[in-house]
Amino acid sequence: MGLFYSVLIRSGGDEVTFVLLVLMGSEYSMQLNASRIKVLQAQDDVVNSMKDVAGKDLLNVSQHHHRYKHLLKDLIVQSLLRLKEPAVLLRCRKDDHHLVESVLHSAKEEYAEKANVYPPEIIVDHDVYLPPAPSHHNSHGPFCSGGVVLASRDGKIVFENSLDARLDVVFRKKLPEIRKLLVGQIV
Repeated sequence: MGLFYSVLIRSGGDEVTFVLLVLMGSEYSMQLNASRIKVLQAQDDVVNSMKDVAGKDLLNVSQHHHRYKHLLKDLIVQSLLRLKEPAVLLRCRKDDHHLVESVLHSAKEEYAEKANVYPPEIIVDHDVYLPPAPSHHNSHGPFCSGGVVLASRDGKIVFENSLDARLDVVFRKKLPEIRKLLVGQIV
């Protein structure tokens, strides 16, 4: 701003010089804002690509059946602890249905022990499933990398504990730290 006033004083303060200086200042401001937007967009692109890579890695989780089976049980128990309902509706992917059924009893017992209540009634939805994992045929449609969604019997309380939902929560929670790391590396 000091340069602005010194040029204006040297020019005798005429109106044309003043208007030109204002226009130059606003042009500079617009260019500065445009460059800031480009930097923020580049950072956002990097964060989104990181999330996409993490999302693709999630698809591998369900390939390891023993570990994934244990994870499903833990996700069910965690969901039950959050809902604290005596009866719930459980939805999973059609591919995961047999794994969910195999861990249901132990998940109910673990929940009952942790919450010090009777084991809940869990109804597995056989009509509506979570979307399947993305495939080459349907890469733009809805998809689910795994996990479960539990709801109260009346459907008013829903706890989405899918792997994709958990990834979204983690990214939202850690976004300031991720951005800080990116800015620290760029500067």
